[in-house]
Amino acid sequence: MAITDWPASERPREKLLQRGPATLSDAELLAIFLRTGVKGKSAVDLARELLSDFGGLRPLLTATEEEFCLPLGLGSAKYALLQAVLEMGRRHLAQGLQRGDALNNPQATQQYLQAQLRDRDYEVFACLFLDNQNRVIRYQELFRGTIDAAAVYPREVVKQALAEGAAAVILAHNHPSGVAEPSVADRAITERLQQALNIMDIRVLDHLVVGDGHCVSFAQRGWL
Repeated sequence: MAITDWPASERPREKLLQRGPATLSDAELLAIFLRTGVKGKSAVDLARELLSDFGGLRPLLTATEEEFCLPLGLGSAKYALLQAVLEMGRRHLAQGLQRGDALNNPQATQQYLQAQLRDRDYEVFACLFLDNQNRVIRYQELFRGTIDAAAVYPREVVKQALAEGAAAVILAHNHPSGVAEPSVADRAITERLQQALNIMDIRVLDHLVVGDGHCVSFAQRGWL
């Protein structure tokens, strides 16, 4: 049966408009994105099959173009649309971290950094550079590594902080394993960075380790 033949209250689009997006299942949300199904399958049926094949919504959303386009005739145009939707979501989170905005919401900062770093399959070390009022100057990814580690050079971090005119920084990096628990090496490099930046009167406000749906704050653990 086509979705248009369903009762209005059960159609994903009408349900979203009447009750809000939070009331929809993953399959219903994906069906709205897909818009149409394929021969013999409604958009909801197709969405359920995709979620089953990929193992959930997140693996589907983070699939490569080749992986996304292979099943059930999904094409590059649909993949491009998906990437645009995801990027709009990331930029929505970034609105609270615009240049000149003061960081007064640690949760929003963590959400932004999670959105930037969580789904990388390699380690990335990044910095939020702040002025003396803790207003955002710039977010920058400084180092990229393998799936195990990123080589972080304190001199380069200090150099970039001075170039940005930063009075403070928030350090961040991801763990591709998904486990956010900081390692001994993470604590050691944080100490080295803190010492190097302190020489130039640049404060380290926090170091956030991003995992899969979780973020560990050095400041909250009293390690800074």
